[in-house]
Amino acid sequence: MAKELTEVQVKELDELMERAAKAAKIIETYDQEKVDRLIRAVAWSVANKKTFLELVDMGIKESGLGDPESRQNKRFKIRGVLRDALRAKSVGIIEELPEKGIVKYAKPVGIIGALIPTTNPDLTPAGQAVYGIKARDVLIFSPHPRSKKTTFETVRLMREALEREGAPADILQCITNPSVAMTEELMKRVDLVIATGGRPMVKAAYSSGTPAYGSGAGNATMIYDETTNIDEATYNTMLSKTSDYGSGCSADGNIIIYDKIYDDVLKGLEKHGGYLANAEEREMLKKVMWDEEGHRLSDTVAIAPQKLAEAAGFTIPADRKFIVVEGDGIGKEYPFSGEKLTTLLATHKYSGEFENALDVMRAIYEVGGKGHSVGIYSFDEDHINRLALAAPVSRIMVRQPQSKANSGSATNGMPMTSSMGCGTWGGNIVSENICLKHYMNTTWVSKPIPRDMPSDEELFGEFFDPEMEK
Repeated sequence: MAKELTEVQVKELDELMERAAKAAKIIETYDQEKVDRLIRAVAWSVANKKTFLELVDMGIKESGLGDPESRQNKRFKIRGVLRDALRAKSVGIIEELPEKGIVKYAKPVGIIGALIPTTNPDLTPAGQAVYGIKARDVLIFSPHPRSKKTTFETVRLMREALEREGAPADILQCITNPSVAMTEELMKRVDLVIATGGRPMVKAAYSSGTPAYGSGAGNATMIYDETTNIDEATYNTMLSKTSDYGSGCSADGNIIIYDKIYDDVLKGLEKHGGYLANAEEREMLKKVMWDEEGHRLSDTVAIAPQKLAEAAGFTIPADRKFIVVEGDGIGKEYPFSGEKLTTLLATHKYSGEFENALDVMRAIYEVGGKGHSVGIYSFDEDHINRLALAAPVSRIMVRQPQSKANSGSATNGMPMTSSMGCGTWGGNIVSENICLKHYMNTTWVSKPIPRDMPSDEELFGEFFDPEMEK
């Protein structure tokens, strides 16, 4: 056991695990109707407007991060998770493939340790609770110390909803005094870890010895080609960049723009709230956002553009929603081409063939963000297809604001989530949105079918030599 743990922490973990095991014995007996009722009750307890706004206010005051206005909209993500969960089966037979003689049965994974980021102390536990309960799991949440009170309150409200429905409140529990040592020990004890947050957290989850799903780092980038509807595209970028002050890994950080529309795009960004920083201001921003070794400074994460400019030493108008800098290069030595996690956007120009845009894209992802996402505002299907073939990412959004679309929306088919796997590019085991199926074990039942095996001639084609089989 980690030496850093105090006796009080050891006792708390022991009690959490004991209560979780008892609750797991009960929830695994629930039928589909019961779990569907429970997820509705739990989701409503925190996703109703009055309660969620209170949680948003609490979380921002506690952590000092985020935008009170745009964060409110995250309650609709809980609705999306609930929508997806209600449309799926999670008890008994969940899929039948008669032609293959296969029947699939869902089983709970058991006790899940859920690591919660400080930027989503309310949304993430709510969405995970819906998927977890649907799969008949129990969850123990490990909140970020900077926003632990908000996560604890979110879990408390959901526990009350469970009790009102006659279910054990201990289906959902929360560590009260989180620490690195506490989280590490929790991860060792549970059956599955779901880590949503920074790379160190995800790496720790994978090193725990417990099966784990994690998210990769982002460096969300958009490509504007010659077919771009500039007004709509720049409006979408504003939505993506300003959502919760750009704190999400899906918030647009770079735009790669066709040179013949470049100036019009800058005007469009300004029209929709962007402040175009000059070369001097760009250098001032660089000094306040990164240290001399290129490490991003946390004081600039998820703050209003006025505060960001003030920290850098200049002022911008009160009506500006984000800051735009023209990229001065791409590479590790050019930090503006990397992830920003705040209300700052970099633009990069390409000319000539679309392949040149793909080269810029590839260079940006060598700086960071491989596996996460890229977007394109284009009506050229060939360009979209070529980006899909070339981009080292798990998801590509076409003509959509990435921060609204990557994790699922009402206007696309992406599974709703707050946790996005980024494949081996991002150091993750899956390259898809973490959703209900990842919260379940599956038993495959196989029955005999008519023989299904082609002849050797069909299998090996021109390479088959019957003489070699004699």
